[in-house]
Amino acid sequence: MVRGALFRGACLQTPGKDELSPFNTNFMAMNIRYLKSFWALLTIAVVGGLGMIGVALLIGGSLTGFKAEEEKAYREKFWNEYRVYSVPVPEEMTFAGEKVPLWDFEFRERVERELLQNAYGQATMLLYMKRASRWFPMIEKVLKEKGIPDDFKYLAVAESGLVNAISPSNAEGFWQFLAATARQHGLQVNEEVDQRYDPWLATEAACRYLQKSHAQFGNWTMVAASYNMGTSGLQQAAQYQGKDTYHELHLNNETSRYLPRILAIKTIMKHPERYGFHLTAAQLYLPYETTEWTIQEPVANWATYARSQGMDFRQLKIFNPWIRKPFLHNKDRKTYTLRKPTPEFTQKASRWALVPVSEWGLHSPTPNGPSR
Repeated sequence: MVRGALFRGACLQTPGKDELSPFNTNFMAMNIRYLKSFWALLTIAVVGGLGMIGVALLIGGSLTGFKAEEEKAYREKFWNEYRVYSVPVPEEMTFAGEKVPLWDFEFRERVERELLQNAYGQATMLLYMKRASRWFPMIEKVLKEKGIPDDFKYLAVAESGLVNAISPSNAEGFWQFLAATARQHGLQVNEEVDQRYDPWLATEAACRYLQKSHAQFGNWTMVAASYNMGTSGLQQAAQYQGKDTYHELHLNNETSRYLPRILAIKTIMKHPERYGFHLTAAQLYLPYETTEWTIQEPVANWATYARSQGMDFRQLKIFNPWIRKPFLHNKDRKTYTLRKPTPEFTQKASRWALVPVSEWGLHSPTPNGPSR
């Protein structure tokens, strides 16, 4: 500590004449050089730093000016060119041959709401159109055979988007049957088999429901409403309000929107170009072509069974989505129909997917909707 104090004293005090030893003289000279170097470096750093800040400010100012001009040009282009149009409501609309009351301002506004939401839900509507190309031929055929108006195919679109959907209330399949309702109309629903997932059988069951409802209400718009609300609930509302037509009834929000939504889907899908949708034939999904056979015996392992039929388990599930377990006990020896793709369909579907873009006919006229 004493040596440290003497060292500090030597640095801080001016030595007397008698104290100027060679050691002290050299030490002071060295300190002076260090101080000069320190101040020189500090000056360089400060000047250099200020210079860099200046350059940064200049560059930043230039970039800011450039970005401001770019943003200004973008906003002007957006404000001048961007357009969102209200979708016009057709002058006349019908459902299953029954004219709907567009002269009623409240009903017309409900229809307009659904037109807007579906016309501007482009991705969803495009998928509806693609799937309709696959499934409408089958649905149209069954509807015609059962005496149900063709417009009810759009009800299936409104219900599920033509996929085996599951609703929050556990309605399932293309036609969104609850389990109890499905059983009432001839479908089997259990852990191993759920025929709500069979589009062919579910369409037939939906027709049975619609026929029964029409016998009760006598007009097809009320039948459509009953499919959403249930026949008993709709009947109670009609009796309480003393009205027997859909548009005159005050119903819950979902059922009030139901027929307008079907009408909007029908309108857009029948006239896609009017609403900005353009699809070529190559962009639509091919209708399934299948070979059918029946089984009555149990199946210990569906994957093994699929291989015995010349397909894999994935293909078995695609064409038979009603299979819900890896096995089938079938203690009652019930008859089940199974389907697999025909070789012609498999070849066609592969060709359709892999065909060169130049051969797609992209410049051919867009078909007038997927329905035939």
